[in-house]
Amino acid sequence: MAESYTILGGKVHVYKRPNSPCWQCSSYLAGRNRRTTTKEESLSKAKEFAEDWYLQLRGKLRDGELKSGKMFQEAAKLYLREFDIITQGQRSPTYARGQHARTNGHLIPFFGKMALPEITSGKINEYRIHRLEECKAMRGKPPARNTMHQEIVTLRQIFKTAMRHGWIDHLPDLSEPYRSSPKISHRAWFSPEEYKTLYEATRKRASAPKQPRFRWECEQLHDYVLFSANTGLRPDEARRLQFRDVTVVDDEGSGQTILEIEVRGKRGVGYCKSTSGAVQPFKRLKGRLRPDGGPGRKGSRTATMANGDWHSPVPVDLLFPKWQRQLFNAILKEENLLVDRDGRPRTAYSLRHTYICLRLLEGADIYQIAKNCRTSVEMIEKYYASHLKTRLDASAINIMRPKAKKNATSKKASSPQPRSQNDGL
Repeated sequence: MAESYTILGGKVHVYKRPNSPCWQCSSYLAGRNRRTTTKEESLSKAKEFAEDWYLQLRGKLRDGELKSGKMFQEAAKLYLREFDIITQGQRSPTYARGQHARTNGHLIPFFGKMALPEITSGKINEYRIHRLEECKAMRGKPPARNTMHQEIVTLRQIFKTAMRHGWIDHLPDLSEPYRSSPKISHRAWFSPEEYKTLYEATRKRASAPKQPRFRWECEQLHDYVLFSANTGLRPDEARRLQFRDVTVVDDEGSGQTILEIEVRGKRGVGYCKSTSGAVQPFKRLKGRLRPDGGPGRKGSRTATMANGDWHSPVPVDLLFPKWQRQLFNAILKEENLLVDRDGRPRTAYSLRHTYICLRLLEGADIYQIAKNCRTSVEMIEKYYASHLKTRLDASAINIMRPKAKKNATSKKASSPQPRSQNDGL
């Protein structure tokens, strides 16, 4: 059993843990238990240390240097509990796991033993420095900007939870110091010339594949490129798309034949109207036989193709049951289109960015594009419209103020009078 003594009228406890030669001291002050080691083996010296330690704590409390309140780890655990219960079914499991990993893996080990009022902007800046040094020591490079952004967002959510429960009365400043405004950058897309190069390359591969047994995949990729660049669907939206979600219609406003698409993706259920360029790829997809053992179906695709087990698409079939990433990247590499001029890699998302940029280049209304792409005008203005030259109106920029014409009277008054012969005599 541990030895224990009290001093200062029971306000301080001096005790020794089993298997430890040094004495410890503890006291309940400002709403929480505080303890430390005396580093002394002598009881008398340990009592002197505990008395001095307690008086120092009282001085700090009087001067306002000793913060009291709930611990950060309590607020973090409460936040995770509320997050799991309230957002059940509304946030993806991947995002929920990320919140737990960021909180338990990084935030609690650093802030856990601190009282919430102790965590100031300076402490948060120390956390940024700690993470940078930790990552450099482990991986040789600093954490990605998006990684740090997500951790600070989680930290903000924990502070908001504590403020809702009255544990703090304000949020600390979480902004990053010494940082200038970030450069405006655009998403990787295909310019009109690059897009033409891409779809000509996929069309050539579809008509003459390098390996005949992959003809079906090459044809699917070609139609995917045309379909995505003429609808602006996100890659996850295109992969969820079924034949029953797409309808070929004659649009009254434009007088063109287009597709009306019921979209299911990250924003829930939405609607999209394509350009006329998406109609023929969709008709080819609808008329193309697909192997019974193809992507997204059970069985061996190679065996079913050899046996001739093909079927026509049914309404519940996916348009694109598998994304041909390797084939797409191989074609990009062959055409020298893997990255844009700023070094950003091009992916399936680049086809959506291409659709938005091409619509803006043609002068389409930015609000209608935002509605059709299920995004905001702010996002389009920031990442797309800012770098397109057609968004600048030269007639509105190069305005010259007309110069005022002088009237005849002012010219006559300002002209010099002839001198007489007697002038100056």
